[in-house]
Amino acid sequence: MAGNTFGKNFTITTFGESHGKAVGVILDGCPPMVELSVEDVQTELNRRRPGQSKVSTPRDESDKVEIYSGIFEGKTTGTPIMMMVFNKNQMSRDYDAVKSLFRPGHADFTYYSKYGMRDHRGGGRSSARETIGRVCAGAVAKKVLDRTGTKITAYVTQVGPHKAQKRDIEVIEDNIIRTCDLDAAVKMEEYIIAAKETGDSVGAIVEVLVQGVPVGIGEPVFDRLNAKIAHAIMSIPAVKGIEFGSGFEAVLMRGSDHNDEMTKYGFLSNNAGGTLGGMASGQDLVFRFVVKPASSITIPKKGIDIYGNEKEIITEGRHDPCVAPRVVPVAEAMTSIVLVDLIMEDKAIAHYFK
Repeated sequence: MAGNTFGKNFTITTFGESHGKAVGVILDGCPPMVELSVEDVQTELNRRRPGQSKVSTPRDESDKVEIYSGIFEGKTTGTPIMMMVFNKNQMSRDYDAVKSLFRPGHADFTYYSKYGMRDHRGGGRSSARETIGRVCAGAVAKKVLDRTGTKITAYVTQVGPHKAQKRDIEVIEDNIIRTCDLDAAVKMEEYIIAAKETGDSVGAIVEVLVQGVPVGIGEPVFDRLNAKIAHAIMSIPAVKGIEFGSGFEAVLMRGSDHNDEMTKYGFLSNNAGGTLGGMASGQDLVFRFVVKPASSITIPKKGIDIYGNEKEIITEGRHDPCVAPRVVPVAEAMTSIVLVDLIMEDKAIAHYFK
């Protein structure tokens, strides 16, 4: 398998390139009788689409999804669902200058080394545009999760040095940063715009809160809930690290502080982030991940060409000065896919041994 498929029971296979004809996904294993409309999917894609604000790439794509199979009379049929979005606003000529160059921070060198060729137009398959297929599949997964009462919410908690001090999930879609603190949003936006004006980019931290996860979801050892989540999130372009619960702050704690005590009324803390032994504890699943500053910047940087000659490289084109606001729906999608996949595994085991 070439690494384009994710999941065991609820599987997705994404396809397409940034400047190819289209991008999309084939989703297999979706239960039948799940109510699903084009609007359900489009709503999620609109949150991910480019050109939505001054802190995102100006590439103007409507990202209108078309569903080609697996739906009949507004419900899933249990057969593979194929969804596709046609690319409309490519400017491939912007990348002619880097056709023979390996840009620093990009996948140019590794793709060329592995395959002996690469699609240089907008990064080809390594472009974040591949995540359109993930968001389409995630929209379906969210509809499945509605049956379990599970709710997934992602939001930006830090941009550069600016941190959110509040966790107000009601304001996330009311600001272009998609942060949970409107006061912090102002400084975050200013910080991103300042970097953009100099041709640079900035990094950020995104937090994901999952409420109502069924207790026991996740498998021991290799298919732990947190391990599967980590795999899914780390597969998103630009993600460089992930932590659960108290995360790396645990280095400053002792076991007497970190252990989440239990009473007959529930847990007294959630340093574990909602998992115990790799399975859902019934508490909120909480994790954070960091996205690097986008590598596509107009500041001259050192690189080499395909012949090994050193070159000064400027990446032209239309790029995000901070990818975090648009990665929020991608993170929700991948989390949804993991949860549905593990819930189906759990139900299969329960059915087999009942």
